[in-house]
Amino acid sequence: MGASKTPARTTTADPQIDADFLRQLQGHVAAREIERGIACIHSHEQLIAKLDPSQKNAAQLLAQLAIWTDIGYSGPPLSQFLRLFQAAGPDLRSQLPIVDYVCLRMAEGMMAMADEAMEAAIGHFEFVLSLGAELNDPFLLAIVYFWKARCLRRRGEYDEALIYTGKGRDLALALKHLRMAAVMQVLEGWLLFQQGKWKEAVRISQAAERVLADTDDYVTLGNIQSFYGRMARREGRFDEAIKLFENAIRHYRKRDPQHPNLARSLANMALAKRGIALQLEKRIDREAERRRKTSASKQGKRGAIEKESGDSDSHTQAYRSQLTQLRREALEHLDAARAIYQQRPSHHGVGTVNLNAAYIHLDSGDFQRAEEEAASAFRVAEEKQDYILMGRARILQCMIENGKVEEEVEGATDPGSHARRALEFSQQAIDLAKHTQHHLLLANAHLWQGLTQCNSFFENPEAARKSYDMARASCGANPPDNMWQELQTLSAKIVRKGGIDTALKAWSQGAVGDKTFRQISEEFAEIVIARVWEREGRKVSRVAARLSISPKKVRRILARVGRRKPRQE
Repeated sequence: MGASKTPARTTTADPQIDADFLRQLQGHVAAREIERGIACIHSHEQLIAKLDPSQKNAAQLLAQLAIWTDIGYSGPPLSQFLRLFQAAGPDLRSQLPIVDYVCLRMAEGMMAMADEAMEAAIGHFEFVLSLGAELNDPFLLAIVYFWKARCLRRRGEYDEALIYTGKGRDLALALKHLRMAAVMQVLEGWLLFQQGKWKEAVRISQAAERVLADTDDYVTLGNIQSFYGRMARREGRFDEAIKLFENAIRHYRKRDPQHPNLARSLANMALAKRGIALQLEKRIDREAERRRKTSASKQGKRGAIEKESGDSDSHTQAYRSQLTQLRREALEHLDAARAIYQQRPSHHGVGTVNLNAAYIHLDSGDFQRAEEEAASAFRVAEEKQDYILMGRARILQCMIENGKVEEEVEGATDPGSHARRALEFSQQAIDLAKHTQHHLLLANAHLWQGLTQCNSFFENPEAARKSYDMARASCGANPPDNMWQELQTLSAKIVRKGGIDTALKAWSQGAVGDKTFRQISEEFAEIVIARVWEREGRKVSRVAARLSISPKKVRRILARVGRRKPRQE
């Protein structure tokens, strides 16, 4: 390092970065002693304030500060220290010992990850991992494996993320840092959940929760509750999901009243309340249909009708009041989340809030506000090439355009413009989902392409059937409750519009397309078994006896065509 490049102050004038201090910080991370670790940092504030890149152990302290910033330390921003190293010039970087240079790259990777620049972050982490032998520090390597896994998860690359999470966890376990390993297992549980391995995901998460229960790692404990809440929401257990998100929020607030994860749980709670609101809407519709049928069947019994009508009106009024309240509360949660993201910027978080708000406005029939929020979500996601969020935004835009078709909202000049835009959005969603391993995102994109192909403009049940098959293949054995219901809706529309009869007619004439005999046999079995199931009073045992096949096969086929909810695995 040349004299001209050396900072003006000398290391002898500044406090020394003691190796024992670094070991203490590392020990608190391993034991998940968050308050003690932050207190340890505060007790060395003078040393940190005078951090000089030319000091011995300066880069290693920088790596520890990166770890603690990720955990929740809110002292001077990491970017401030990184600028010191940048200002020192390229000569300092080139003359750093390899261990120090690797620590510097580790901190730069964490900063890129915090800025949601996942590609750049992964580049830094891959460099660090490539020099693992030279670094010779399994603790830091475990952290970097974990960080890389988190970046891969954000990109929707779940299989590879699971591999890197496992490598980090194994290194932590080899060091006997059980609590540190438990934090990594929380991510492992979420990734398994995304792969449809629900039971294994819950088992691993509960094991991690037991290990961390006595710690003050409130963020990770909140993440566990949030994971349980998202699982409950996917299963349609909305009341339980809300309680779990409230538990998560209580944990996050213990660490920081404005923690970004708190905003995420508020956004998730809004979705859970939307789920309840949608159920209420269906109840109101069923009540209205029942009243119409009752009125028609009791024309001569006016007194009974008036009494029953009054009772029904009061029930409907109560439901509508509750529906309005749920939507108002959901939007309030989203406003609170937006306020947090204004203080703690997050493109993904802001985009998610926009999406969730768009859903609620769409449910209320406000196409304009739904369209504005969905477009904003896509723009925010596009800035960071967040393929998952971009795909979700395109699906929602497809839903909005289909809503306009159903409501017969006229296009500017072309009456088919909304239908064509819906189909275009659905195809873009499919293309975006294919950049990820998010199988439910891909399934939802195919599903909405099928619903679009069945709308009143296209009325193309043959194409919708292909989209339905793709959606069923993508969503796996355990589709979320709302997706399963939408699959049933699409299946019913295909049947109603003549898709099955058309397929049978085509086969009878030898028009099989590019399907094999086995594929045709399986599709035929789906048609026959679903019809027989309806005729036999929806009893699996009767279908099995009638067709001389196993009940297990009947249940499997009915689940595949969306007529029965698959059993959880």
